[in-house]
Amino acid sequence: MELRQLKYFVHAAEKGNFTAAAEELYITQSTLSQQIMQLESELNTHLFDRIGRRVRLTESGQVLLEHARFVLTEVDKTKQAIEDLQGLLTGELRIGVTYAFTSLLQPLLISFPRKYPGVRLRIVYGSPDELVHKLLAADLDMVLSFHTTGQEDQLEMKPLVNSRIVLAVGKHHPLAGKKTLPIESLKGVDMILATRGYSSRDFLDEILYKHNITLSVRIEMNDVHSILSLVEKGHWATLLNERAVTGWKNIRVILVKGQEWIRRSYIITQKGTHPKKSAARFVEELQKATAGEK
Repeated sequence: MELRQLKYFVHAAEKGNFTAAAEELYITQSTLSQQIMQLESELNTHLFDRIGRRVRLTESGQVLLEHARFVLTEVDKTKQAIEDLQGLLTGELRIGVTYAFTSLLQPLLISFPRKYPGVRLRIVYGSPDELVHKLLAADLDMVLSFHTTGQEDQLEMKPLVNSRIVLAVGKHHPLAGKKTLPIESLKGVDMILATRGYSSRDFLDEILYKHNITLSVRIEMNDVHSILSLVEKGHWATLLNERAVTGWKNIRVILVKGQEWIRRSYIITQKGTHPKKSAARFVEELQKATAGEK
């Protein structure tokens, strides 16, 4: 049993599809299948049920997945401890980011590589739940998110900055001249919203439920850029984190009255892990960049 095989197995299990797992690993599907077959042969058991193009873990596969994740995490921690002992600020730093962090992160993606050329950054965008799943599976070193996941017992949550959910409309929208609006004014406005599972949408639904308000949601999308493109060109409105709207010159931002629209962002890491030196430096630089935005 090789570490490479365990890594391939974990990716295949999480993707539920050999083709998608092979693409993520930058190997051919035949290579992945061959390594899984060798692992099954060595363990003398089937790890996957093949169902069309999909694969599903067998009972043996479920057991192996739990232990494989633990082994890979421990190996990664061992490598990092040795690198830190040698005083090396090198290697790959894997950061999961929710879409609202884009504008906040971009300046740092320019300055950090210049300051620490030995560190290679890998930025992964996704919903908070997806990113935390990857963090707990040791596929990410940290997550930047405006969302708490309900898994705080496994996570270190370091507060970063506050941000607000705002109403965003195109410059020709009837509401474009407004600076602020009460929440009741959102009734009847044609909306495009992020799909449920995005942190801003889940946060928004909680507020609307509290005020017993139902929005006129005409379109739901899981791509923030597409939402803002439609808002910019049409009669639609949306409710998103204000940081997601930064840089859209033809979109007007309207504040919705009330302190409840303000949320806290976090730097999220897994409890009990040995932090990379590069991760600690990145957090320091991020905190410096946001020092005036508390």
